[in-house]
Amino acid sequence: MPEYDLAIRGGLVATAFGATRCDIGVKDGRIAAIAEKITDAAQTIEADGRYVLPGGVDSHCHIEEPSRGGYTMSDGEPQVTVNEESFVTASTSAFAGGTTSVVCFIPQWKGFGVRERYEDYRRRGATGMLDHAFHQIISDPTDAVLNEEVPHLVAEGVRSLKVFLTYEPLHLTDGEFLKVLLTARKHGCLVTVHCENYEAIQWRTHALLEAGLTGPKYHAWSRPRVVEREATHRAIALAELVDQPIQVFHVSCEEAAEEIARAQARGLKVWGETCPQYVSLTAVDMDRPGFEGAKYMCSPSPRDTHEHLRIWEMIHRGTLDVVSSDHCGFSFGGDKGKAVAGRDASFEKIPNGIPGLAARLPIVFSEGVAKGRIGLEEFVKLTATNPARIMGLYPRKGVIQPGSDADLVLWDPTRKVTLTNALMQHAIDYTPYEGMEVTGWPTMTIRRGEVVMRDGKVQAEPGTGRYLPRGSYDLVKPRGITPDGFLPG
Repeated sequence: MPEYDLAIRGGLVATAFGATRCDIGVKDGRIAAIAEKITDAAQTIEADGRYVLPGGVDSHCHIEEPSRGGYTMSDGEPQVTVNEESFVTASTSAFAGGTTSVVCFIPQWKGFGVRERYEDYRRRGATGMLDHAFHQIISDPTDAVLNEEVPHLVAEGVRSLKVFLTYEPLHLTDGEFLKVLLTARKHGCLVTVHCENYEAIQWRTHALLEAGLTGPKYHAWSRPRVVEREATHRAIALAELVDQPIQVFHVSCEEAAEEIARAQARGLKVWGETCPQYVSLTAVDMDRPGFEGAKYMCSPSPRDTHEHLRIWEMIHRGTLDVVSSDHCGFSFGGDKGKAVAGRDASFEKIPNGIPGLAARLPIVFSEGVAKGRIGLEEFVKLTATNPARIMGLYPRKGVIQPGSDADLVLWDPTRKVTLTNALMQHAIDYTPYEGMEVTGWPTMTIRRGEVVMRDGKVQAEPGTGRYLPRGSYDLVKPRGITPDGFLPG
């Protein structure tokens, strides 16, 4: 009987700690050996000089996420609508782009709890092929939710709470945010934060509409850099007040990243994440004719090409150490999605969010490694190792070492590809990256030792993804330092 189920031979195996040409032996879905030569395997894949990378870990994805938009009440339950991306289509897109694990979001609606939504989302996640973990959104931090339901979710393996400092009806006041921070600290959770100032955006949006400035381009005007910088500063200050680790999501500009850098220099447990759109798209994309600019609307808004260079510098410095997709797709055609309020709707009525699951790794590799801005090790850190580590999935995910899941990507570093919506293989009818040429492309994706994508053809079976419960982990433990040594009980 062969010693290994699978051997990947002849590739340059790249990790966050270095790259070396060697073989990988897989047994029972896990990496069993890394050696100069492995021959005794039931199946052999010849890497033929390609890179062998850890499967991508995308720690910020909105997938099949129920919403209360336009709901009516029936027997006390909301009638929900669901965005177009299912766990099956999202899995297909992720595998096509070299991602094997995701962390996505369980919603909470004002006036409702979280436990039923968790149970519903577990069922949804089980239909797909991706290995998945969850963030729990907290939009209504009642005592019942924080003291009774959150502990149940933690016991089920949910170890991150997501809060919004903007958006109606999701945003929390500072007092509510403090309650969430204290709850997370008590139960050993990370808090992830969307940092933009709600009141400032509301004020500026009203002024723009009053001035008749309503097109998609004015979405960027409604939320300039200063509102992101201010909210980032405030989120960090409140987290420091109660000694709670946080991750700032989708940083779009140097000003916000500098707030994170200052916190890190003070020794605070604050991490920063950015996304491909903030090194490839600009506010000018929203100034396209008619409704076309809606395709590029997300929050925070894309900035300009000068900001792209500043974000790369913050990545190089290590201030921003995760690149996620913030995949949040709304189709462009039809009367739902981006056009749910009509194609003549003012910018504040157009759904925010862009799709990006399959594009994430190719864009980061092309703009980063191929253009000499980052090295191969740093690419692996940004797209796999760091998100796994910060989310408590490491070393099961995000690394190539014995004992880890055999999540692997064979990568052609010289292949040039023009991005099209068809290549994304998602349920959304467009990609904001249409026509962009990238250098570097995944040719095979392996999940737990099983080939799930080969040459762009996904061959995984629905229902084969696994839930990834997360236990306590040292990285997000409080430092034990509060002002004056005081912490409310």
